[in-house]
Amino acid sequence: MPLLIACAAIVLAVFSPFLAYRTPAYIVGGFAGIICLALLLFQPLLAAGYLPGLGPRSARRWHMWLGWGIIGGVVLHVGGLFVTSPPDTLDALMLVSPTPFSVYGVTAMWGIVITGILVGMRRKLRLRYPTWRLVHNGIALIVIISTVIHAVQIEGAMEPVSKWVLCIAVLIVTTATLFDLRVRKPMLQWREARRARKTGRA
Repeated sequence: MPLLIACAAIVLAVFSPFLAYRTPAYIVGGFAGIICLALLLFQPLLAAGYLPGLGPRSARRWHMWLGWGIIGGVVLHVGGLFVTSPPDTLDALMLVSPTPFSVYGVTAMWGIVITGILVGMRRKLRLRYPTWRLVHNGIALIVIISTVIHAVQIEGAMEPVSKWVLCIAVLIVTTATLFDLRVRKPMLQWREARRARKTGRA
């Protein structure tokens, strides 16, 4: 189902009539953003190991690869927009653009950049796993929310219904995965540990 939702949004965007009036640089940048949005649907599932057919190690490896792919896609997205219109892109990056969706796009961009820096410098920073997990999950949530708001406010190549379905799916998958990993499972582990202590005392 996630693959179908992601592919449908991308394929429908390919046939958008708006593309006929756009430059190649704008189209490349736009589709880089669309693909990044689609990849965000899989990142929580890979991090949690929920995708069938992938072991924990393979899932984490794919999570890392897609993460670097998203960073590359963001570079293409911003680069394509800059080639198309340098003043508008600079205004957006400097947070002075009159378009409200620019703020959310820049917020998501910096969240992704910071995540990449932290991944590359994790060993040098000597971040313990609980700390890394907390920081990574927090930034990821900001990126997801900002990206979704950025996407839904833009009227472009993406077909509206498929775009909304993809955005809602990204939000649901992310929040459900975070709830399962950070709330439900820790509570179950706490209850089991508490039950084991009571059983040992009996």
